[in-house]
Amino acid sequence: MFDSLNSLVVILISGYALFARAHGAVRRADDFDVLKWVDPLIGSQGGGNVFAGATLPYGMAKAVADVDGQNTGGFSTDGSRITGFSAMHDSGTGGNPSLGNFPIFPQLCPGDDINNCKFPIGGRSTHYKADSIKAEPGYFGVTSENGIETDMTISEHAALFRFDFSKAVTGNGTSSPLIMLDLTDLWASRQNASLSVEEGSETGRIKGNGTFLPSFGAGSYILHFCLDLAGGKVKDSGVWVNDRAGTEPKDLHVTRGFNLFYLQAGGFLRFQGPLDGPVSARMGLSFISTDQACQNAENEIPGPTFDFDGLVKSAKEKWRKKLAPISITTGGVNDSMQVSFWSAIYRTMISPQDYTGENPHWRTDEPYFDSFYCIWDMWRVQLPFLTIMDPLTQSRIVRSLLDTYKHRGWLPDCSMSTNKGWTQGGSDADNVIVDAYVKKLTGIDWELAYEAIVNDAENEPLEWSIEGRGGLTSWKRLNYIPYLDFDPVGFGTNSRSISRTLEYSYNDFCLATLAKGLGKDTSTKYMSRAGNWQNIFKADQTSNINGTDSGFTGFFQPKYLNGTWGYQDPIACSPLAGWCSLTSNPSETFESSCWEYMFFVPHDIGEIVELLGGPETFLRRLDFFHTSGLADIGNEPVFLTVYMPHYAGRPALSAERAHSYIPSRFNSSYAGLPGNDDSGAMASFTMFASIGLFPNPGQNVYFIIPPFFESVNITNQITNKTATVRNINFDKEYKNIYIQKATLNGKAYTRNWIGHEFFTEGWTLELTLGDKESEWGTRAEDLPPSMSNGVMQMS
Repeated sequence: MFDSLNSLVVILISGYALFARAHGAVRRADDFDVLKWVDPLIGSQGGGNVFAGATLPYGMAKAVADVDGQNTGGFSTDGSRITGFSAMHDSGTGGNPSLGNFPIFPQLCPGDDINNCKFPIGGRSTHYKADSIKAEPGYFGVTSENGIETDMTISEHAALFRFDFSKAVTGNGTSSPLIMLDLTDLWASRQNASLSVEEGSETGRIKGNGTFLPSFGAGSYILHFCLDLAGGKVKDSGVWVNDRAGTEPKDLHVTRGFNLFYLQAGGFLRFQGPLDGPVSARMGLSFISTDQACQNAENEIPGPTFDFDGLVKSAKEKWRKKLAPISITTGGVNDSMQVSFWSAIYRTMISPQDYTGENPHWRTDEPYFDSFYCIWDMWRVQLPFLTIMDPLTQSRIVRSLLDTYKHRGWLPDCSMSTNKGWTQGGSDADNVIVDAYVKKLTGIDWELAYEAIVNDAENEPLEWSIEGRGGLTSWKRLNYIPYLDFDPVGFGTNSRSISRTLEYSYNDFCLATLAKGLGKDTSTKYMSRAGNWQNIFKADQTSNINGTDSGFTGFFQPKYLNGTWGYQDPIACSPLAGWCSLTSNPSETFESSCWEYMFFVPHDIGEIVELLGGPETFLRRLDFFHTSGLADIGNEPVFLTVYMPHYAGRPALSAERAHSYIPSRFNSSYAGLPGNDDSGAMASFTMFASIGLFPNPGQNVYFIIPPFFESVNITNQITNKTATVRNINFDKEYKNIYIQKATLNGKAYTRNWIGHEFFTEGWTLELTLGDKESEWGTRAEDLPPSMSNGVMQMS
């Protein structure tokens, strides 16, 4: 796929003479096609759970082959069997498979007898040829072992599939190709569904809807579909139930039956063989109505002939436009690093999904985004990356969050399939909104934002498992969330007292930041609450690993209502002791251990450094965390710890740690992610490390390390100015990863961090590198701000 001999010519904008600035933007070489460097299959093995199929940036329609193996994102390169082809998916999630509604499946019935076709999933599932997979932005193709070739592309709310039976190894050359539709989803969560079949002489239409369950949330959703089939003379059509089909009736309704029995059922249409070409299947989708699903398909993919190639071309152009703001000079690094880089940028724009015009719950003129899966994962890196790469979309995302507050009364914390998802920590949308504020995104109602975040801070919902915060009575009275809290105001999973205390503290810091910026007199109150994390620090708590004292003292611990200490083994919920989930084995820390959460005070790391014994002890502890097996880099809370040496005056160690994980754990292989991509979170960690600037979201702070390329340029959508990070003495073997000195716009720069103005003003940061650690960025005045220093944001 990637020609190494041509790669440097293609991607290398070599020599700064090749950089041409027009209106502040950097032009790429004319023969450079970024899409040749995007591999959607990265993370399609090993639990990355990426969506590998065809989609537009933030698009609702997502078409791919669904398999019976690792199918959380629909398709996996694990060699499992294809069960159907569907057009709704999420990307990088964990837990239950998401969406995959109304799969269609092509086959030839032996003997041309409809009852010899295989309708239930177990019977029809077919292996695919591993060497046939073609995954590109806006396009996906695969060939089944039976020789049926399938490819697909998409528009915003519709998908177009092509089924080529000409090389099928079954049938006799005159067999009648059948396309069936199954009223199910990947999770088999369907509660009820209906369809009707309309048969013409040359085309057929199957339309209907179903009620399904969200894979990580409460309630249910109704999805509507409209499938148009064309490609030859129609032979017959009808419905199927279990393993039998018939041409009458043409309508079907199914529900959950006795003992919740799951009935497999759907519709079908056959074309008279032999065919002159492939069968086309256009699938329109809508959360509003079946009529709107049909309208979406007809408006976006006009018939009666469907322009497949034109649709692919349009999708690719939309992706090229989205990826255009960034360019790199590679400095000769290997192809795999470049593929990993560009593919990561691509994955950051798969979710959240733009469902504007498809919101079934309220009418609005504001944008509506869905598939926040979940903001607990996304606020740390993925959404902050969009603030740099696609600030106009990020502004629309924030507006969508605020519009949800206006109509539902609460900011969402997790959302999928238009349903409320389970809250994992604090009210994390607060952090997203304040991050947008401190980075001066435009078009946002900041007074409404303040109102929404104050609501999270002051009012407890009845069901805080899906919105808001629980335990606010104790939070306000005791200044921590107690272990086994008494909370008659609302209900949720009564756990995570440590992690919720820490997350609420940061939520309130973000609120204090917004209040101060808007001139509100509440900033002092919320800044005080931002220090509540200190109330669960147990200074004498030790930690043993396999019976041996780790040598480090002081950890966050659970505390009862009466102020006495509870106990949680500091290594519990770490890779050394087993995973802690939200529901099956809830703990006082969520998805990570007390070891990790000891570092989760993003607004006051300077105080943590002192609390744990000063810079030297802090750094030894941080190193032990990353080298002992306690750290899980596949889980988002660990990301920030990679850069915490900056706070101890050792930015060189942050660079070392980033290189220890990239490319060993983040690379271009199919198993090249250390965990769920989590809506592009793993991708964004790769991106920020690669460009050498990593955020502390909710604050105007980016930690500086050398980029993984000779230089990186990012053009801001709003100001049209281009920011550049350039390495001097860069070497492709990554021996020179230590900053010796830096200049900002030609002047000496000693801070080991920088603000968002770097991107909006189009500054140039030059880093002179060497193979040994230097004194750069090590002085007290060079360190990032902490709350205890009385510094909230960069002026």
